[in-house]
Amino acid sequence: MSANYGASNIQVLKGLEAVRKRPGMYIGSTGPKGLHHLVYETADNCIDEAMAGFCDKIVVALEKNDVVRIDDNGRGIPVDIHPTEHISALELVLTRLHAGGKFDKSSYKVSGGLHGVGVSCVNALSEWMEATVIRDGHIYRQRYERGVPKTKVEQIGDSELHGTTIRWKADKSIFTETTTYNYDVLKDRLRELAFLNSGIKIYFRDERLETPKEEVLQFVGGIKEFVKNLDEGKGVVPEDPIYINEERDGVITEISMHYNNSYTENIRTYVNDINTRDGGTHLDGFKNAMRFVLNKFLDSNEKLKKSLGTVDKDEKLTYEDISSGLTAVISMKVPEPEFEGQTKEKLGNTEVRTIVDQVVKEKLTIYFEQNPSVLEAILKKAIDEAKARIAARKAKDNMRKKSMSDGFGLPAKLADCSMKNPELCEVYIVEGDSAGGSAKKGRDPKTQAILPLWGKMLNVEKVRPEKVMNNDKLEPVIATLGTGFGKFFNIDKLRYHKIIIMADADVDGSHIRTLLLTFFFRYMPQIIENGYVYLAMPPLFKVQLGKKEPVYCYSEAERDEVLESLGEQREKADVQRYKGLGEMDGKQLWETTMDPAHRKMRVVTVPDAIAADKIFSVCMGEEVEPRRQFIENNSSYANLDI
Repeated sequence: MSANYGASNIQVLKGLEAVRKRPGMYIGSTGPKGLHHLVYETADNCIDEAMAGFCDKIVVALEKNDVVRIDDNGRGIPVDIHPTEHISALELVLTRLHAGGKFDKSSYKVSGGLHGVGVSCVNALSEWMEATVIRDGHIYRQRYERGVPKTKVEQIGDSELHGTTIRWKADKSIFTETTTYNYDVLKDRLRELAFLNSGIKIYFRDERLETPKEEVLQFVGGIKEFVKNLDEGKGVVPEDPIYINEERDGVITEISMHYNNSYTENIRTYVNDINTRDGGTHLDGFKNAMRFVLNKFLDSNEKLKKSLGTVDKDEKLTYEDISSGLTAVISMKVPEPEFEGQTKEKLGNTEVRTIVDQVVKEKLTIYFEQNPSVLEAILKKAIDEAKARIAARKAKDNMRKKSMSDGFGLPAKLADCSMKNPELCEVYIVEGDSAGGSAKKGRDPKTQAILPLWGKMLNVEKVRPEKVMNNDKLEPVIATLGTGFGKFFNIDKLRYHKIIIMADADVDGSHIRTLLLTFFFRYMPQIIENGYVYLAMPPLFKVQLGKKEPVYCYSEAERDEVLESLGEQREKADVQRYKGLGEMDGKQLWETTMDPAHRKMRVVTVPDAIAADKIFSVCMGEEVEPRRQFIENNSSYANLDI
């Protein structure tokens, strides 16, 4: 480091250089999440045209060679010369930060792309980009490379249509991990946009396939249909979701909700169609109003109030009581939203809290007065939650604080690793003491921890959260991971960045894996979202010829290949079929399943959270008929080890 520090050391980044220098500041990361954010930013511009009333069709296409194409039938980006910058408006929008029509209220009343950096960032982080605009009877095109114009805005033809097409290829020097888009990840977001904007059709195409496929995403029921979709296959109250739609002071509040027969909350919040994953003031206003309204009605119902069974006459329902089984979609249209950060995951407008609070209090009060049976069902569910909370507080206050906030003491059967850096540590959750003993002998004690499980695992889909907390099969898992769970989950306390489920390759092993994954999905979804959960893949066969080194095979096809390669000696080969992990000693388990250099593992991902939620509810829930239909419809895909 030089001791000389002067004016010459001060760098001025011009144009889009800042984006390429620090891409994470603008799109969150340069991994898969940031890559997909390029699509979201570009699609959001099309949605802004739709919200302004000028667009009803959007096409998102994944072309070969990691190229993306997005077009809409909106007005088309202006191409005339800007009065002060003296370049085409198209070039200005695509090459300058904080340049766009979103700052002009006459052009866009509300928009998701408020900062005016979205599409220019996509351009900056692309190997190349082509923009095609159809407006005023003509077709215009301009090409860019890494954010720099390579051609002028050229008129290339005539057309009576209108709209904008953006094509680009992400820059591999920026996105070093991957430039390949995940169809399901993108579909999840595009489906959200279709739910939130009932008047548009989104055509999603995968042109990378030998036979291209296209899905048309349109939901005329809007967010009411969204809520129904989230809870498909579950018993709900009311059957037709509650719906609120009100405009005040230029802010539009649109909310739909109902309750299902589970014990978990599922609330999705949006501002100008941007998914505010971290909530914000609109969610705060909603929570406060829900708590106020339901407590007000409870106070006026002596019978239900008495059923709460507490000596404290001032005992109130908490939001945690009220939110049990609540599914809601909150969609706000805010003229000048204040987001925290460019990725816009939390709303900061204080006035929105007040507006949502007032609107929900007024509209929900009227709804419950007109639908007393729905109110009573919701209050009874909330009271049941409150009873469980009060009982737990009275009987196990100290235990709850320890277990939920600080984690349980480490279980006796856990063989922990010596290193403490979570990024380098992994834990094997193993079926049974026998396999656990072999794993302990074969592991690398510096980085690999072993947690044996025994007995029947709890199906969390069918029980209340307090049953999960006190379950002797899940308690060791919660304690080992160190994060707490449910509403008290804190991923920063996670002790291992690889959580590996290692179970027998049979039906019982599959059942255990499914039950564990159900628990993780319902109570610790962040560990799945962050790619921390893995499935170990132990071998199914050992093929050994005389005293030669054995060959381990992970499928029947692999076994047959090995035997075929032995030629005439195949009859002399000894083939062992592993029925359980306990059949392998520590050395074999290390060589086949635990050695990072040779093992096979499958990372657990849930790119489509809505679909996953449905599958878990159907397959693990109380309702028999949806599960029967699912089995009948998918039985042909089953691969049973019998």
